[in-house]
Amino acid sequence: MTEAPQPLAGLRVVEFTHMIMGPTAGLVLADLGADVIKVEPPPDGDNTRRLTGSGAGFFVMFSRNKRSLAVDLRRKEGLALVEKLLVRTDVLIENFRPGALKKLGLDYALLSAANPRLIYCSCKGFLPGPYEHRPALDEVVQMMGGLAYMTGLPDRPLRAGTSVNDIMGGMFGAIGVLAALEERHRTGRGRHVQSALFENTALLMGQHMAQLAVTGKEPRPMSLRDPAWPVYDIFETGDGGQIFVGAVTAGQWQLLCETFGLAELAADPTLSTQAERLAGRARTLPRIAAAFRTLTRADLMRRLEEVGLPFAPIGKPTDLFEDPHLKSSGGLLDVTLPDGSSTRLPALPLAIDGAHCPLQRDAPAVGEHDAEIARELGLGEAEIATLRERGVLL
Repeated sequence: MTEAPQPLAGLRVVEFTHMIMGPTAGLVLADLGADVIKVEPPPDGDNTRRLTGSGAGFFVMFSRNKRSLAVDLRRKEGLALVEKLLVRTDVLIENFRPGALKKLGLDYALLSAANPRLIYCSCKGFLPGPYEHRPALDEVVQMMGGLAYMTGLPDRPLRAGTSVNDIMGGMFGAIGVLAALEERHRTGRGRHVQSALFENTALLMGQHMAQLAVTGKEPRPMSLRDPAWPVYDIFETGDGGQIFVGAVTAGQWQLLCETFGLAELAADPTLSTQAERLAGRARTLPRIAAAFRTLTRADLMRRLEEVGLPFAPIGKPTDLFEDPHLKSSGGLLDVTLPDGSSTRLPALPLAIDGAHCPLQRDAPAVGEHDAEIARELGLGEAEIATLRERGVLL
């Protein structure tokens, strides 16, 4: 492995975010080396820190490599400090309800007048249009946009098993920021970048919309198993295990038949094309399943890997903690949790010159970097102490 790169070193980003979407945009930039400052309300900080249930890991997962500035924006001294910071900032990210920052005088029009180079990234529920003032959540847009319909049973829509729109929406926000940064090299001016949950869902559904346009048939939920490939299924093994196996090309079909003693299927003239193999699934899959049941889970996986066929054991999120590939490749970062214990969490799913983006700092404590950031802005120790005494800073 080469030393992990920091391509965005020297870039300053200020986050006014909570939950997942905005913090994901900041996470991408922070992991790539930007100095990301998360602005939080004192004394308790972002409400995301205190979520329980399935939200208990949000803050830790999406706040690494960031600094925390806990400042009271309701006080003129606090607002003045943040305005001073934003004059020296390259990127602002926000995902609060529409109009929330405008009430504080922190909207794009006002801030770009003082800092024309500022790139202002708004992560919202909807892009400009009839819905733009509606509040939205990941599950709201999954239901609206058809993702829950395609995931669940025909009469029971089901949200996807992760915050897919929040995370992807944040990623698209970061992509927009990077595009605006490249343009700024030529123009010297920033842009107002917007990304949104609903439009993200629409993009995810684009393949199904195109399917309808091409075939004239309305797509059915994925749970009804209407695949595009001859073999794209979960199979039982002889010792009670389960493995997903895919054979999506003519070469993979031949390889599967040769490897598992199914020469008669490979030679069958009625299975010579992809369309014929797809139409023949009702008679080919039982034969394939019977062949797989003669092997243990470990043996089947070994043979599939040896010949290069796509496969996957059926895993759970907790299995990833000990995944040998992630552990050996640097795909898991050692992080310290707020209670002092340690764990491993996924790095960004990219490598630059063979290296994952590293952990520079753990998720910050509330206001951990107040004094440090204030000093960078030119405040003296007496001024910092006064702001702390008045509760403007922690």
